[in-house]
Amino acid sequence: MSTKIVGGGFPGQVNVVQAPGVAGDFASTNPRQTVDAGPGGFVAGILGTVVGKFAWADSVNPNALNSYGIGLPTGFIHREQQALITVFLDYATMAVPQGLPVTAFSAGDFWAQNDGIVTATPGMKAYALNNSGGVTFDVTGTPPSAATSSASTVEKIVSASTGGALPTTNTCTAGTGGVMSNILTVAAVGSGSVVGAGQTITGTGIDPNAVITILSQLTGATHGGAGTYQLSGDVTVATGTTISLSGGGLTLTGANTSGVFAPGMVISGTNIPTGTTITGYGTATGGAGTYTVDRPATTAATASTITATNAMFLTVGGTVTGSFKLNDAITGVGITGSSITATAVENAALTGLGVAGTYLVTGFYTAVTSEAINSPAGVETTWVATSSGAPGELVKFKNVYNV
Repeated sequence: MSTKIVGGGFPGQVNVVQAPGVAGDFASTNPRQTVDAGPGGFVAGILGTVVGKFAWADSVNPNALNSYGIGLPTGFIHREQQALITVFLDYATMAVPQGLPVTAFSAGDFWAQNDGIVTATPGMKAYALNNSGGVTFDVTGTPPSAATSSASTVEKIVSASTGGALPTTNTCTAGTGGVMSNILTVAAVGSGSVVGAGQTITGTGIDPNAVITILSQLTGATHGGAGTYQLSGDVTVATGTTISLSGGGLTLTGANTSGVFAPGMVISGTNIPTGTTITGYGTATGGAGTYTVDRPATTAATASTITATNAMFLTVGGTVTGSFKLNDAITGVGITGSSITATAVENAALTGLGVAGTYLVTGFYTAVTSEAINSPAGVETTWVATSSGAPGELVKFKNVYNV
């Protein structure tokens, strides 16, 4: 028998038949093949990488794997005991936090959970869900659909704020306990500074040859401010130590005169280095507030106007079915390689919550006006089922293209 453990760590269900495996496990000893990651190897992307799911190489950093993407996935994530519990008091996880090593397989026999609504049978094609890396099964040529719209518009946007600043340093002060093990306690941030995922830290007591990255914020009343943060490695520094953060802290002080601000957008203004890119939210949610960017200013930047580009603006309209979600791909006449990067949940300056409204999407192409724009939920892969399994059950599958 096997026991299912639910929230709080107490047994919640007893099964009379032991599970055949765990999602991501090898399902046989047949030949298997990993994806060549190149120098440095693969690491989990900004939102982490989920074991037992498909993953895609990041468009900006090809060595980072995300559990979402567009087009064919890079590979499947095998269970190698590399997931890490980072949520306080949580008892289990399948997520590999950002920055930690991860291996992608392009061939082999594996167990995967059937995340679809169709019962898998041997020979069915496997489909990769674009927004989660989940695996579904169906006959050839029937990818799952997320949403459709009859009259939507996509246009390039240039966002502008009436004021802002980017300092030359981005720092924080270690609080009581400093950094113990892999938890950073921040007592305060420096003037104009913001703490965020993806930043590396340096300072007295931190090995200069180690690359220690902030993975996520665990506690704190202010996003990007004082609180505790999960790190990618173990270090110890004294309380009160000044810690330098890679990247910079952008503060927008004025109202938006056009568009919205979001991660992935390139900003410009007086003394702001060319190509400076927003990497995350601090206190801001699309307008005034703080953001993390990929570099500090060489000369302190105080601009009357800061602009941002490198995004497309999707307005979903007409008859809408299904739900448009974060990281879903979108398709339409003249639209290729595009996916949703922000909804109203991530960016309060947007209005899209699955149906009609505004969203940010990737890609640059000719603007389209009032046309049918759809969101396929998944893409057909070269992997196929080799066993049966109802929705929610484990299914054996393999890549017939490489094996």
